[in-house]
Amino acid sequence: MKAPFHLVPPLAIAALLAACSSGSVQQQPAQEQAAQDQASPQVPAAPVPPAPPAAPSPSVAVAGSRANITALRRPMQMPGAYYLPPVVVPQGANKFPGKDANKAVLVSEQPVSTFSADVDTASYAFVRRLLAAGTLPPADAVRVEEMVNYFPYRYAAPRDPARPFAIGTGVVPSPWQAGNQLVHIAVRGYDIAAEARPRANVVLLVDVSGSMEPADRLPLLKQAFRLFAQQLRDDDTVAIVTYANGTGVALEPTAGKDKGRIADAIAALQGGGGTAGGAGLQRAYDLAKRHFDPKAVNRVILATDGDFNLGMSDPRQLEQFIAGQRKSGVYLSILGVGEGNLNDALMQRLAQAGNGNAAYIDSLLEARKALGQELGSTMFPIANDVKLQVEFNPAHVAAYRLVGYETRMLDRQDFKDDKVDAGDIGAGHTVTAIYEITPAAAAAKLVDPPRYAGNGTRKAAAPERKAGSDELCFVKLRYKLPGESASRQLDHPVRATARATLDAAPDDQRFAIAVAAFGQKLRGEPQLAGMAYPDIAALANGARGADPDGYRAEFVRLVQMADTLDKVGPQASHGAPRPHAAIAR
Repeated sequence: MKAPFHLVPPLAIAALLAACSSGSVQQQPAQEQAAQDQASPQVPAAPVPPAPPAAPSPSVAVAGSRANITALRRPMQMPGAYYLPPVVVPQGANKFPGKDANKAVLVSEQPVSTFSADVDTASYAFVRRLLAAGTLPPADAVRVEEMVNYFPYRYAAPRDPARPFAIGTGVVPSPWQAGNQLVHIAVRGYDIAAEARPRANVVLLVDVSGSMEPADRLPLLKQAFRLFAQQLRDDDTVAIVTYANGTGVALEPTAGKDKGRIADAIAALQGGGGTAGGAGLQRAYDLAKRHFDPKAVNRVILATDGDFNLGMSDPRQLEQFIAGQRKSGVYLSILGVGEGNLNDALMQRLAQAGNGNAAYIDSLLEARKALGQELGSTMFPIANDVKLQVEFNPAHVAAYRLVGYETRMLDRQDFKDDKVDAGDIGAGHTVTAIYEITPAAAAAKLVDPPRYAGNGTRKAAAPERKAGSDELCFVKLRYKLPGESASRQLDHPVRATARATLDAAPDDQRFAIAVAAFGQKLRGEPQLAGMAYPDIAALANGARGADPDGYRAEFVRLVQMADTLDKVGPQASHGAPRPHAAIAR
């Protein structure tokens, strides 16, 4: 299997695109424009070729708006290849959620762990981009659960859509801490046959501001949207809303069978101006609700670098707005692009608030994965507010540590509170969680025994052998079927029987553990201090199994790249050894 094109490290990377003329997108106020759009929707015209540098910016006709849009230099093309080389911009303004890694928790003090299911994959694609460009990622850019959940796994599937999840578990020795064990939790959702899936009613909300001009942003998204349009069924519907200084409707709701009109609207998108993302969200949601289809999946897909700087831009205000909109039944997905001013922290918050997911598009191959191969698992939800809760048996477990999910942690009482928002799972999607546990026999290595009676719980929690005493832990999963307000629950006991060696575990378990190790190693977590990159690569390489798309082979090469960079440092052309990242707390 040949390596995917987007892994090939660029030996020479193009400089930034030259700044275009200072003209900005002049768009009409949203209310006035909406009235015009309803009265006289237009078919998008073909894009006007860019004018010479000395000439004034041409006027480009976009369906539903009369915008003077600055002409841009055309994106670099690579005939015969899907890969669009990234444009490297000065680092320093990227923003990531600032969350410390989970620490080990004593079962005697806190026996229950609760978190929201996560199906985002943005972190892996962003990390891959930096490694391929010859630099190690900042620790806060690495979310271990998104690294692990990026890959397809062949977990056992449920058979009954009324019980849309199957839960599997395994207990294996830890490869990075002798004496500890790992509890691997695998969840797989019910898959919907392509012919049985509901209609899609989608509003593409596209950031066309000046920061989106480089080739790895709006031009790449336009290619991605053309791929998306090819996946539409005839009875699907798509509309396009744009925002820069103001907002505009580039395409009124259009049937999926009218692919030519959709393609023309995509081709006409151009960039320039400020970033009125809040106004864009308001207009996209208004359009989605005005054309709401109760028999379809209604979704806004926001494509942006996250740089909101006009109008409603406060993260908390945006989050509250989107949380209120999800009650209408319109979901939100986010496609992140770009590097250098990527506001990953904001995109994570908005996706979580909007009953949606977040992906990062670093190449056309990634767009093909997110908007093509995984369209069902990202577009069509089978359950909302999916929460996992694990209770550990103190007779067998002294301490536990959840690997990743730092931004998804919930309080114990949130598990049964149906008003608390949580993750949403799409058709056929898998969720993987890994706990590192310290067996009860090693409790003395962690803390001294209590001096006073009543300060310890192990004696009370582990009486004579009764039913359930052979359980290591107990997994509970709560979820709501789409359209329902009350949660349902699935239970799964985990027996205190571990495999003798990690090599005896199935490929999927071993590979997920290798990815979890890599993510922790990149973050500099102390638990991985004794496990080297070559050890991680060897573990992953031995667990590749069937790898038709080459994702697992690519991962092994990324680990090898990280090992090389760790030893020799970044490529000289990429500046500082470790890119600085702003932390959003």
